[in-house]
Amino acid sequence: MPLVSVVMPVYNSATTLGAAVRSVLTQTHSDLELLVTDDQSSDGSMDLLREFAEQDERVLPKSAPDRGGAGRARNLAIERARGDYVAFLDSDDLWLPEKLKRQLDFAKAGDAPLTYTSYFKMDAGYAGEAADFVPNGRVVPARPCVDYSAMLRRNYIGALTAMYDRTVLGTRLMPEMPKRQDYALWLSILRDGFKARGLAEPLAVYRAHRPGSLSSNKLSLVPYNWALYREHEHLSVPRSLRALGGDVWQSLRNSRI
Repeated sequence: MPLVSVVMPVYNSATTLGAAVRSVLTQTHSDLELLVTDDQSSDGSMDLLREFAEQDERVLPKSAPDRGGAGRARNLAIERARGDYVAFLDSDDLWLPEKLKRQLDFAKAGDAPLTYTSYFKMDAGYAGEAADFVPNGRVVPARPCVDYSAMLRRNYIGALTAMYDRTVLGTRLMPEMPKRQDYALWLSILRDGFKARGLAEPLAVYRAHRPGSLSSNKLSLVPYNWALYREHEHLSVPRSLRALGGDVWQSLRNSRI
């Protein structure tokens, strides 16, 4: 049974953190470590993490030395990873109980070191546990397979569902950018000639943020995407414009679900 290193960045997430952590600890595939980086929270998130760590040795929290954002927090966790696989979950999202088991079986049966799944969307006010979640028909579907060219047009991989194989790729860190670090990581893997494969079954639950927040306002990500295409991927202006149009369209389409 492969060890899975689950990476979770935390910043002032005390209201949702407990459910997110429990959704990891109650996975039917139990051989995992939960590597949490607290990015200098001020709401008691770290205290809650210490309580989980006292109850379950798989929970391994650590405080960031200073505020560095989600990308750096994830990287600090990835650097501690011991598992064959690295998987990602944010502190306000959930995994359904079979997520890791089904995705591991899917990864082993295929030829892609990066896998992802479909996922549900729920309202920000959802206060239940993953085990109590009732499928609501709001599904963001996983594309069966994507390569570098396809990913430039749209980010098809939901970070809360992504998992990569360290035995094939080694330890891969996210570029330390203000936003879109996950997208940049997927692109860097695919740029090296690998493909990513998607499992159609929805196995995670994404918390849709309230209207007006940065996460819900997809257009606010445009400058970050532009910087990603131009500065990280070194694309030409015309190719960057095509990629930007595709990503904005996909984001707006997903926001209607």
